[in-house]
Amino acid sequence: MIFRDRQDAGRQLAIVLQRFRSEGPLVLGLARGGVVLAHQIATVLDCDLDVLVARKVGAPGHPEFGIGAVAPDGVQVSNPRVLEFLAISESAFDQLANRERAEVDRRLLLYRSRAGPPAVRGRTAIVVDDGLATGVTALASARYVRTLQPRRLVLAVPVCSQPAHEVLQPEVDEMICLSRPEQFRAVGEWYQDFSQVEDDEILDLLKGSPIPR
Repeated sequence: MIFRDRQDAGRQLAIVLQRFRSEGPLVLGLARGGVVLAHQIATVLDCDLDVLVARKVGAPGHPEFGIGAVAPDGVQVSNPRVLEFLAISESAFDQLANRERAEVDRRLLLYRSRAGPPAVRGRTAIVVDDGLATGVTALASARYVRTLQPRRLVLAVPVCSQPAHEVLQPEVDEMICLSRPEQFRAVGEWYQDFSQVEDDEILDLLKGSPIPR
């Protein structure tokens, strides 16, 4: 399954998520790309939209290879077997994580000003990303949202790798993935247009959302 762009992927996800409409869910887009899909879903479901910020922690010298991730309020995940294989100590990982945490704080201030956490408690929370390769960033995000005590936690993505699905499925109440290709190298392979999403676009999409300013 190839998606034209993130808007197309969001609309296709929205079809599957229609059954949650009566629950008045809160749709949470993972910045940056996931917000584009989340906006489409929130529009179709006529429900609230908010943003999640998490960051992958990359391996030294290979930042594209995720060895962990960080999310707000000190949430942090790592892959112990990968750290052992790469001979990365816990203290070294913490240093790498702290650098990414600074970027999480910067984006939170930009996207959400000084607002508190998303208003998730007692609601159905639908976490949305544009795709999962390792799934480590979505894992940190899901664990953060779980601390906010949603009634139901749903993870929705258009495409994911089989390993990511296996990691994430036990962490959420329901996982929705439209496509799980056997051969998976990168999320961008499954989009005709996978252009980078900039901060200004995120801010435009969040206009009218319930984030207090």
